[in-house]
Amino acid sequence: MKSIFKVLLISIITFSGLNAQTSYYPTANNWEKKQPKDFKIDEAKLNDAVKFAQENEYSGARDLRLAILEGFKKEPFHEITGPTKKRGGPSGVILKDGYIIAEWGDPKTVDMTFSVTKSFLSTTALLAMEEGLIENVNDPAKNYVWDNTFGGKHNSQITWKHLLQQNSDWSGELWGGLDWADRPPSKGGLDDWKNRELNTPGTVFEYNDVRVNLLAYSLLQVWRKPLPQVLKEKIMDPIGASTTWRWFGSDNAWVDLDGLKMQSVTGGGHSGGGIFINTLDMARFGLLFENNGTWNNTQLLTAKNIKEAVQPSIPNSNYGYMWWLNKQGNRHWKGLSEDIFYAAGFGGNFIVIDQAKNLVVVTRWLEPSQIETFMNKVYNSL
Repeated sequence: MKSIFKVLLISIITFSGLNAQTSYYPTANNWEKKQPKDFKIDEAKLNDAVKFAQENEYSGARDLRLAILEGFKKEPFHEITGPTKKRGGPSGVILKDGYIIAEWGDPKTVDMTFSVTKSFLSTTALLAMEEGLIENVNDPAKNYVWDNTFGGKHNSQITWKHLLQQNSDWSGELWGGLDWADRPPSKGGLDDWKNRELNTPGTVFEYNDVRVNLLAYSLLQVWRKPLPQVLKEKIMDPIGASTTWRWFGSDNAWVDLDGLKMQSVTGGGHSGGGIFINTLDMARFGLLFENNGTWNNTQLLTAKNIKEAVQPSIPNSNYGYMWWLNKQGNRHWKGLSEDIFYAAGFGGNFIVIDQAKNLVVVTRWLEPSQIETFMNKVYNSL
């Protein structure tokens, strides 16, 4: 009877659409490697993919302060307000079933990771939901942040979901950053941008770091302790990440909470700041999501919330809760599974996750326009 029950259970899991999870998790100071042939992967083709990543380095300056200023020079009033760092060269790691099957560059170099930070930020929101600090993702943010940040007819409609999906169209100023000055339209001028008609929250996607930083500030109000501390205790320490990663905010982004000075972090490096991290720690984070929030038999995040985080939003089929989705749309990588989701940052920083294939790919300082070609090369080896 036990064997029959086991067969039935396996069948139920198989046909319910759940992905097989890895059984190997690296320890804090060690990560086992296997050869591509152990998984029937074509080593020559995989090496070709790695070579491609090495030869197609991001063309911007290695002094990231200069790269940031150049990259966002069209924005009015843009300036560096947080720390920056000169970067290393191209690096990356590919995991199959949790094991390292390829790596290049120096994966222990700590570098800025820019908007990959957004996927870490949204994780602290998932944790807040699981802790009951946020009762419902569709709750208005004003119910939790009562300092008039969400005051007024328009801003009062904004929910946590709108903030996570970047379709809130929040209007205001935060830490000196003006919402309308962040990545303004190519047409028009200051008066047009300032006096634009606001979109109903939830209807129009707009990639906007001021509003992302607003989410970070709002989550700080909910957690009542610094978000880097939340991430460290709840995620990074349990997955065995190194002690070298850091999460910064703008120099002026400090608040008083419960009698303590706390910094509100940024969701990227648009003006400096964000998460500074090495490639291996990024891979650990990716492996956690590949395994639906499980790490070595401990559920750090619920599979339900992760599934929700990678659902397409109504105005953008390629975007979930600050994760990019390989669905049909402007960000679709042709020839690859539509179930792939990934974190992406300025300068060619990526964490790519394929749960069905138990695959995690981290690549850094790859010319962003070459990511689709690179990923096809990786999949051609499988």
